[in-house]
Amino acid sequence: MSKLIDGKKFADTLCKKISKEVAKLKSKNITPGLAVIRVGEDPASTVYINMKAKKTEEVGMHSVTKILNENTSEEDLLKIVGELNNDDSINGILVQLPLPEQINENSVINSINPDKDVDGFHAINTGRLWSNIDSLVPCTPLGCKMLLLNELKDLTGKKAIIVGRSNIVGKPMASLLIGENCTVTIAHSRTKNLEEEVKKSDIIVAAVGVPEMVKGSWIKPGATVIDVGINRIEKDGKNKLVGDVEFKEAEKIAGAITPVPGGVGPMTIACLLHNTLIATCRKNGLEIPKFV
Repeated sequence: MSKLIDGKKFADTLCKKISKEVAKLKSKNITPGLAVIRVGEDPASTVYINMKAKKTEEVGMHSVTKILNENTSEEDLLKIVGELNNDDSINGILVQLPLPEQINENSVINSINPDKDVDGFHAINTGRLWSNIDSLVPCTPLGCKMLLLNELKDLTGKKAIIVGRSNIVGKPMASLLIGENCTVTIAHSRTKNLEEEVKKSDIIVAAVGVPEMVKGSWIKPGATVIDVGINRIEKDGKNKLVGDVEFKEAEKIAGAITPVPGGVGPMTIACLLHNTLIATCRKNGLEIPKFV
């Protein structure tokens, strides 16, 4: 049986370290501020944003949540983003996705000041990441990288496959692993001979959004598996959360694997707070703390 990678435990430890750094900043009369904007009443987004606000306050940061009507126009949303860009008490801005159809996501994301873009989705931060320039990195892939480094210590020379090519996880994950000297393959639902590609890999990051798409029999013995997927399905007559990896079979073969839930999920919010701290330090010309 493989080792379970406890993302919740790691995230809790990371948040404690962030809290200590926030306390140091507050002793210098600097309080990191995070603003989150939600448009509409999507239940999953509501739960997620409430969790973000709670964690933000727990680590001692200033938390602002703006909830807008489902019918809010793009113009009105952009106006609010502009106000937050100019608010010196706010170091990080996050607009919860998805947005209603009348609003262009790219326009909104790229209206955020890149130095406050704690989601790391702005085109400038994307370019900085791929150019190996200090940037704010998307939270989920950053969390995955932290878990991999904590588990394996050195990723140099590892063959890694990312199943999924999204701008949110797949593409930035590839850049981060290249930066750690991995040999990286980006695959997706239309990749030919996907099973064979996965079998070659020392590291598998599954982020394709298809329940249990990556079969346990595909896993190379001893490989490290990071399952980003969170899918709600009906199984054995019950609603159940599963990842993009067939967990029960994969854990018999993998060297280490993240569970769903309790693996990558908790890391996303912890890395959001990490990015807010980094943005605050950069704005004030302070040394950036290293956590991994």
